[in-house]
Amino acid sequence: MSALPTNPGTAPQADDAGNALWVVCLCAEWCGTCRDYRPLMEEVARAHPEMRFAWVDVEDHSDIADEFDVETFPTILVAGRDGTRFLGPLLPHAETLSRMLSSALPVQPSSAEVEQLLAAVERSPDEFLIDV
Repeated sequence: MSALPTNPGTAPQADDAGNALWVVCLCAEWCGTCRDYRPLMEEVARAHPEMRFAWVDVEDHSDIADEFDVETFPTILVAGRDGTRFLGPLLPHAETLSRMLSSALPVQPSSAEVEQLLAAVERSPDEFLIDV
C-alpha cells in the first residue's frame, strides 16, 4: 500500500489526454539513484492518474535530451500544452514529487527544447511511459 495520498483526479481520457500534464524524469541508466527512483516514480504515477509520466534516458535519447544539459539526477520536467511548470533537479523522494505535483505550479512559456521533448514523447509514448 502506498504512503502517498491518492489524487482524486482520473486518468486522462483519449479526448483530453493531450491536455494532461507530462511529468518527465530525465535520467541515465548508469545512475544508481535514477534506477532506485524509477519504482518511486511509478508509485507517484499511480497516485496522480490525471497526469502522464515518462522516463527519458538522456544518453539513449540524446537527440531530444542533449539540449537540457542535465548534470544532476534526477531532473524532473513538468509541462503541458500550456507551458512549463517545473524543470530542474529534485530530491529523489516520492513524497517530494507528489507534494510538488499536488501544488499549484505557475506556468511559464516552454522553451523549444521542452516542446521538442514533449513532441517526441507524445509521438512514441510506449517508448517512454512509466508503467502503473
